[in-house]
Parts: sequence; C-alpha cells; structure tokens
Amino acid sequence: MLRFLTAGESHGEALIGILEGMPSGLTIDISDINKDLKRRQEGYGRGQRMQIEHDSAKILSGIMKGATIGSPIAILIENKDFSIDKLSAVKNPRPGHADLAGILKYGFKDARCVLERASARETAVRVGIGAICKILLAEFDIKILSRVLMIGGAKTEKLMKDKIDEAKKSKDTLGGVFEVIVKGVPPGLGSCMHCDRRLDASLAERIMSIPAIKAVEIGNAIECAGKQGSKVHDEIFYSKEKGIYRKTNNAGGIEGGMSNGEDIVVRGYMKPISTLIDGLNTIDIDTKKQVKASTERSDVCAVSAAGVVGEAVLAFVIAKAFLEKFGGDSITEVKRNYKGYIVGLKM
Repeated sequence: MLRFLTAGESHGEALIGILEGMPSGLTIDISDINKDLKRRQEGYGRGQRMQIEHDSAKILSGIMKGATIGSPIAILIENKDFSIDKLSAVKNPRPGHADLAGILKYGFKDARCVLERASARETAVRVGIGAICKILLAEFDIKILSRVLMIGGAKTEKLMKDKIDEAKKSKDTLGGVFEVIVKGVPPGLGSCMHCDRRLDASLAERIMSIPAIKAVEIGNAIECAGKQGSKVHDEIFYSKEKGIYRKTNNAGGIEGGMSNGEDIVVRGYMKPISTLIDGLNTIDIDTKKQVKASTERSDVCAVSAAGVVGEAVLAFVIAKAFLEKFGGDSITEVKRNYKGYIVGLKM
C-alpha cells in the first residue's frame, strides 16, 4: 500500500517526507522533483519568502543508482529561513487561521506552536512526494496538469493580475479557484463496493487537506446541480475506431466512485489567505483584551501554487489507487499486470 508521512515546521531546520510502497526499478530523476518544487514557489502574488527560499530536494533513502529499490523513500528539503527558536511568541491569533483552534485544542500559550506546522510551508514536501508519484504514473502515460480558473472573481490573466495588484496596494489578500486535470487514467480505479475506497472521496479528501481550501468540485458538479439529469449525464457511444467513448465529461472522469476512462477533473476553491498586513480584530490570549491580529510574512495570493500542490496530492491518490489495482513489488510486475488488464478491456 502506498502511503506517506511528513514532518517539519515552517521555520524549522527542514521538511521531511517518507513515501512507502513504491515498487522497485522505477528510475527517479531528482530534477523532476526540483522542477515541481520551483513551480510551487512561482505565481503572481507570492510573498517575500519565495525570494529567500529556493527549494531543492535531497533523497536520503530508498534509491540506489537512480532507481527505487522498494524500501521507503525519504526526502529532505532544508529551510534556509531556520529561525524557529528565535522568533517571538504569537499572542494575537489570526482569524481564519489555525491559531485559536490550535491553542484551545493543545493548551498552548503561544500560537506559534500551532502556526509553524499549520503553515502551507508543509506542502513543499508533499509536492516532492507527489513528483515521485508523477514519475510512476508517467510510465503508464498518465499526465497531470493544473491551471488557475479564477482569482478574486476575475477570470482572465490580465484581470487576475490587476486584482492581485489592487489587493497588494490595499494590504489585503485574495483567493480563487484552480483546476487539476489527470489524463490517461484507465477505467476501474477506486471502487463502488466500499465508501472509503471511492476514488472521488479520496480525491476530495486530499484537495481539502491543502491549507485554505474550503470546497472541492469534481467535474461540472456545481453547474450540473441546477440542471435536469437528461442534460447532465455523459452518454455512452461505441465505434470500431474509438472503442467506447463519451462526447461530454460532466462527471469529471468518475462514476460510482470509480474512474471511467475519461479525464479526471477536480477543482479546488481557495479562500483568501488568512494573514493580513493590517490584522483583523482578535483578542490577546493572555489578557483577553481586543487587539489586532498578529502579522506573519505571507502572500497576497497563492492560487497558482495551490494548483501545483493539487497536482501533487492527486498524483498520490491516483498512484495509490493504481498500485492497488495493478500492484506488484517491481515496476516490471506492475507493467505486466497493467498490460493484461488493458488487453482484457479491448477484448
């Protein structure tokens, strides 16, 4: 079974990820991982930390001579801004962030004990893990890409940038919508037999795990919710040239919790970033007096970066479901199992 665990704080020494269950014999190029780490740091509206950190991954285990050996893969991403023990306590929890809920849950007197782990900085190592999953999926011609659909209500690149510039001038933040598309997924990943094995449920869970994401859409769900079924469901056709095919993909590539062979389309809805230069009203957790929220270094908008994280988490979900369906201890065995399944579909 494919699974991973991450560790590390925003201003700690490093971020660490351990990926277990990857079959042996998969060639890993570290540049593919670093390329996605760089993409995560890009995007209009990113903050000062992106100018300080230039993330690169170091693989500590699980790979020999450029290929996986079946053991857990450990990834290290160093934080250049390593200052966790020198930073001041945070007593004014930020509305919209994990600060207050974390203080109440864990009994802290300092919100920094919460925000250091709740920070979106943790997603860097998830992007590294997702990049390895992408390498696996690419062996089977499965590709993942993302794009920004909307920022602050604007839907064209120029208007999005204008919105970000306006928000920056007014010391505010923006959210928006990103879309992730997975191409080349075979039918049959996931299951309709058990609720916890439904592919769409797993996809939604992982997208919702990205900081600041408050809603998930699969296919054209929001638009279709206001239509009649006859205008929504994707009719099925067959020809000798194409085989079984659809003319539409309103379901976003998933029916009954399983992939149906069409592109998987998932959208994440991101709220405006919680850290504002001019903090909102809150309380001092010691005195309970009304104060302004603390300010941490932050972005104006990070929807584009969230899309890259979305690619990574979906890559993990698809890779996990793929190995559950076609799994083996080596990449050769997985390919053999996959080829037999595809041949059977054609028959």
